[in-house]
Amino acid sequence: MGYVFEIQDAASYDDWLFDPSRRAAAQLEMRLMTRMLGKGQGRRLLDIGCGTGWSLELFLRQGFNCTGLDPSIPMLEKARERLGNRVDLHPGLGESLDFDDNSFDVASLVTTLEFVEDPKACLEEACRVAKDQLFVGFLNRYAIKGLQRRLKGLFSATVYNKAQFFSVWEMKSLIRSVAGDAPIRWRTTCQLPGVYGQRSLQLEQSPIVQRAPTGAFCGMIVVLNPKFRTRPLPLRVEPSRKEKLLACYRDYPGVCNHEGISFPTHGELQG
Repeated sequence: MGYVFEIQDAASYDDWLFDPSRRAAAQLEMRLMTRMLGKGQGRRLLDIGCGTGWSLELFLRQGFNCTGLDPSIPMLEKARERLGNRVDLHPGLGESLDFDDNSFDVASLVTTLEFVEDPKACLEEACRVAKDQLFVGFLNRYAIKGLQRRLKGLFSATVYNKAQFFSVWEMKSLIRSVAGDAPIRWRTTCQLPGVYGQRSLQLEQSPIVQRAPTGAFCGMIVVLNPKFRTRPLPLRVEPSRKEKLLACYRDYPGVCNHEGISFPTHGELQG
């Protein structure tokens, strides 16, 4: 099992996420996600590793019909406080989803793969239950902010000590190992750490800048082909009338002759 967020993590997560010092960065991340996913129009979305539900709230505003899953009960309780009965929330692991194949139109993994034990298995399950799209949002290994996170973790205990970070190329390779040659589109944001002014915010939203592989937050959209679990099924073949007659004559010749049953000749049966 990967890292499961505990009570103290759930209590401090939203405080950190919406801290005024990173409000601009959070807005940039949300804009990137909404731009890449587009309008929900009632499509069914499963948010794997939904945490306290901030991403679910964003997806609801986009018009998705949302379901959330997380292994942390304290995180799910926070999500329920935020969202009420607007979404279905389930406890569970991303590597073993209790949903049928193609149950959802879209699956999302937002800063989830960093904390699971088996990222590939989690991606396989996400691709299995989603029939149209997969969205992966992750913290970029090679961003300046990412280097700061790791350096901070050398000197103090943070949740990022439990995380596994990915570069754009590593994540693409991991997705390819699961989804094959499915089309992948990616963008990044939060190129530079710190306070954002109006000009830098506009620059961050430039399509050219978002193609740089150095943003702190990266989003990837994968266009999926529907997948199904396969299992062998018994094939029942009904014998023909000729085969039944031959079997009866072979197994019970004395009985058949005694009863006066008339059988066709072998040549007639083969004809």
